[in-house]
Amino acid sequence: MYAVIKTGGKQYKVAAGDKLKVEKLAGDVGSTVVLDKVLVITDGDNTTIGAPIIAGAKVNATVVSHGRADKVMIFKFRRRKHYRKTQGHRQSFTEIQIDKIAAK
Repeated sequence: MYAVIKTGGKQYKVAAGDKLKVEKLAGDVGSTVVLDKVLVITDGDNTTIGAPIIAGAKVNATVVSHGRADKVMIFKFRRRKHYRKTQGHRQSFTEIQIDKIAAK
């Protein structure tokens, strides 16, 4: 059984027991979060597709850790114009473990 969820503007295919890094979510380490924007649920040969989300479906997950990704360097340069700009960015993330996928 797997589901496609939407969180942080991105879509993820998840199954029970999966660990994944998503955009930062509110919640302490060890707490449970409920992801209710479920787009697709597939259980064997039965597939439910939402329009755009499935009403009443939810995915329960546990927060494993919070962190920040590796630094991404942004470098802008214009040749012969004496223009150089360097900037760095580190995106925050939350690592979650999927506990249960619940349909209606």
